[in-house]
Amino acid sequence: MAIQKKKKVAAAVAAPEEPKKAVKRPVEASAPTPKKKKKVVAKNGGDMSAKKKKVVKKVKKVTEEEEDPVEKEVSKLQLLDDDDEEGLDRLDFTQQEGSDDDDLRDDYSDDDDDDLPIEKKSAALDKKKEKILKEGEEELQLNIANQATFELPSVEEIENEMKSVPNLEIIKQRISDVIQVLGDFKNRRDPAKSRTQYVEVLKKDLCSQYGYNDYLMGKFMDLFPNGAELLEFLEANDNPRPVTIRANSLKVKRRDLAKNLINRGMNVDPAAEWTKVGLVVYDSQVPVGATPEYLAGHYMIQGLNSLLPVMALAPQPGDRVLDMCSAPGGKTSHIAALMKNSGTLFANDASFDRCRAIIGNLHRLGVNNAVVCNLGGEEFSKIKPNGFDRILLDAPCSGTGVIWKDQSVKTSKDSQDVQRRHTVQRQLILSALDSLDANSPNGGYLVYSTCSVLVEENEAVVNFLLERRHCELVPTGLAIGVDGYTRFRDYRFHPSLSMTKRYYPHVHNIDGFYVAKIKKLSNAKMSKQAVLEMEKEKASVKSQKKKQAAEEAEDSEEESGDEEVAQNGKANGKAEAGKKKNKKKGGDDSDDDEDVETAPMKNIGSGARANKKRRNQKKAAAKQAAVNEDDGFNTVGNVKRAKKPTQFKSKVPKRAAARTGAKSVKNRRKKMLAKQQA
Repeated sequence: MAIQKKKKVAAAVAAPEEPKKAVKRPVEASAPTPKKKKKVVAKNGGDMSAKKKKVVKKVKKVTEEEEDPVEKEVSKLQLLDDDDEEGLDRLDFTQQEGSDDDDLRDDYSDDDDDDLPIEKKSAALDKKKEKILKEGEEELQLNIANQATFELPSVEEIENEMKSVPNLEIIKQRISDVIQVLGDFKNRRDPAKSRTQYVEVLKKDLCSQYGYNDYLMGKFMDLFPNGAELLEFLEANDNPRPVTIRANSLKVKRRDLAKNLINRGMNVDPAAEWTKVGLVVYDSQVPVGATPEYLAGHYMIQGLNSLLPVMALAPQPGDRVLDMCSAPGGKTSHIAALMKNSGTLFANDASFDRCRAIIGNLHRLGVNNAVVCNLGGEEFSKIKPNGFDRILLDAPCSGTGVIWKDQSVKTSKDSQDVQRRHTVQRQLILSALDSLDANSPNGGYLVYSTCSVLVEENEAVVNFLLERRHCELVPTGLAIGVDGYTRFRDYRFHPSLSMTKRYYPHVHNIDGFYVAKIKKLSNAKMSKQAVLEMEKEKASVKSQKKKQAAEEAEDSEEESGDEEVAQNGKANGKAEAGKKKNKKKGGDDSDDDEDVETAPMKNIGSGARANKKRRNQKKAAAKQAAVNEDDGFNTVGNVKRAKKPTQFKSKVPKRAAARTGAKSVKNRRKKMLAKQQA
């Protein structure tokens, strides 16, 4: 088959030779230059020199370029099999201007004439590809060689640079160089430098480039060990987030609000797929906070991150809900909208001035089921323990997730400030959980959130709560977010902390945020492990009580049997006594033998009293232990009551006391007086 195909191809190449003569005549008449070259060849004649070969090759090229495109189509079509004639009409073989055919023709024009044109083209393409790859490899090696020559400056040199006006271009280039070296440290490092030195230089450059202090930059470098992601995070902190608003479902629907705002000259769109009330404002011809819709309470200017904790809390109509740190009222009004203005909502804030903002926003948005409080968050566990179904705690934090709003965070936060925040957050989360009611029919949930990305203010606080109280983490129900840390450097957290969610500005285009949802399992003020141990002890006490009850039942049966035996023994004793009397009358002297036989019957039942006394002592000890272990929250316990005063028991017989009693003496006196009067 291959031979037949070659023959067909050879015939196809030889076929168009005749029409070439007819086509060349008008071309030669129109182009005089090739004619002159042909005449020179004819005049000189004889052996062909190298100059003549070059002239002939140029003539061939010109003639091939001036050929009719129809001829080229025919020649290309004849290279294909006859079986593919049906699909040839679809192909377009016309040569476009500026194509690479001229270059390819030059590449394979000097090859052997035995190869087919298509083979020559493929060989030329392979050569071109090899050339491109070779050039790319040379360029790559050159770049690597240039990068390998990077010399790391010392920390002292960088500090000296910072004292003068820094050159930001040099610093930026050095940051990228150091990040590339750390990405492939084994191959690109300077043998005389350690990784720690590279990291220190990178930290100094980042601090001077973005304006952070050493402590905060070190925390961010721990959070994002990948240099490229770290740069994205730092850049996102300097860029503002888009303006977003929340439609107030108590007064208007989102689509109606969007239409009204578009008519006002605002360009708005739905904020995201995971929220049904959020709108993003791209630009506006009017102030967003001064439209008639805003004054009427149709929407609230609110970041998308503040919608997340309320969605995780999921309050139900009729619930008792507490927003422990509620200013300025955006989350509180969102909770009221989800509750449809039913139930009871407590909006608390420790600052009195911020409480005014809460009152104003709640009035404007039409919330009428809220009570505004001005208390410290720690007071609710004392004022109203176990008094709420759901609690939202948006704790005060360092604000490392909203640096674009307050640039002073870059230099004002240090380890002591973060530690103070950490302590306050632990106190608030304990108080919030103690204020929850674990026995609520559809509640018992606490949502903890912060606008910080530091682990000390997020996972560490929630893990502290899990160790101190009987509670557990549950899924937040949020569609987006990065899972929380279970292992972070020296920290080892509970595995369930992976159910918490983290949000970053460079990933989700919202402020840095953290959300955790916690369910309270019991009202005991102790850890989960302690509660389990207590339950085990209660179960063991119950089993002991059951055993004691069974023993008492057996002892009561034995006592009843002993009483029957004792009664029978008394009857037998009377009978024996009667026999003895008869024997005495009869002069029988066998009294000693009878006494020996009846003596053991007198001591029957004395051991039963001692056993009963021991059982009562055990019961009293078990009750006292239960009283000592009772926590006073979810167990009834045994309340120790005061003993009744012992009544005086006279040793005088009843008949004698009756003769000398007060009533009898009084009656006697009455009788005596009656006799005297008579």
